[in-house]
Amino acid sequence: MPVSLGMPSAPPPVLAPRRPTRQIQVGRVGVGSQHQVSVQSMTTTKTHDIGATLQQIAELTAAGCDIVRVACPTDKDADALKIIAQQSTIPVIADIHFQPKYVFAAIEAGCGAVRVNPGNIKKFDDKVKEIAQAATEHGTSLRIGVNAGSLDPRLLQKHGKATPEALVESAVWEASLFEEHGFQDFKISVKHNDPVIMARAYELLAEQGDWPLHLGVTEAGPAFQGTIKSATAFGYLLGKGIGDTIRVSLSAPPVEEIKVGLQILQSLNLRERKLEIVSCPSCGRAQVDVYTLAEEVTEGLKDVTVPLRVAVMGCVVNGPGEAREADLGVASGNGKGQIFVKGEVIRTVPEDQIVDTLVEEARRIAAEMGHQEDGGEAPAAGAPTVSVH
Repeated sequence: MPVSLGMPSAPPPVLAPRRPTRQIQVGRVGVGSQHQVSVQSMTTTKTHDIGATLQQIAELTAAGCDIVRVACPTDKDADALKIIAQQSTIPVIADIHFQPKYVFAAIEAGCGAVRVNPGNIKKFDDKVKEIAQAATEHGTSLRIGVNAGSLDPRLLQKHGKATPEALVESAVWEASLFEEHGFQDFKISVKHNDPVIMARAYELLAEQGDWPLHLGVTEAGPAFQGTIKSATAFGYLLGKGIGDTIRVSLSAPPVEEIKVGLQILQSLNLRERKLEIVSCPSCGRAQVDVYTLAEEVTEGLKDVTVPLRVAVMGCVVNGPGEAREADLGVASGNGKGQIFVKGEVIRTVPEDQIVDTLVEEARRIAAEMGHQEDGGEAPAAGAPTVSVH
């Protein structure tokens, strides 16, 4: 009996409901429990190199980035913020350290938000009232960013090191300073390079207020290590409903951060799933080169943006079942592959034609889905989805 596929009639299940928070705006992007979890990254260019910075922002935007952060360590960078904020198609956050004057420059430049680290901005506490007034006047939100590596020396002395309690105490103290002046348009982050310490800090922080929270494992490391650390911490926290924006910090090109972040959210059903390739890990039963098949199918469909689940299976044990459950799939063996569409075998092709056939069928299904979204008639069996495992 064919499996009923297509877009679900109800929202997909999540591990836990979002923790209720106050709502803020970062430019045109809403942040808080009433909005989807947003994905951020940070440019690696010198901000005063306006052309290079805008080019990288465009690449991030194309990859699905919701909000971008730029560094502002010098006067030249501060002077460039206005043009960058005006020309960027996604909200820009200015990242400020050491000098309070750059906070005001970023606000006046029209940035969507300003990220401040109270632990390393000179005489920050004395400037809170002025910052709150300027941010209110310009409709600018803030992020209070507490980092293990730049914690207020007073708290390091009190706690001995950057414990979860120290990070949270710093964040709550600085939040209270703004709230004393009636300013509430801020989110908070308490980052650490250890996912366990980081996760515990966010749990403690979530218990103490309704602030929206930005998740991040700071200095997470090279791409593989950083992906694992971020996925572990984010999965744990988002699975409990904690977290309103995320950044996967990798020693890799910024676009890679967005790819990983979006995949984490999609895996938790916090974003609509797009192309997903389900492929077996291969084993002694495999009769085809599953690794190569999966890679070639993924490459051939890299520009597909509709929700579509494609199964690339290499044996006759689990292959047919997995292929039937996907929108499009192949069960391979003995030099050929059975092609499944919406649960039914539509043809059997030689092994050297599997990739081309899957790509052809996927594009046909995607075109039907696009036609439906544009107001055309829906395909008879409903709109399919794709997944890759």
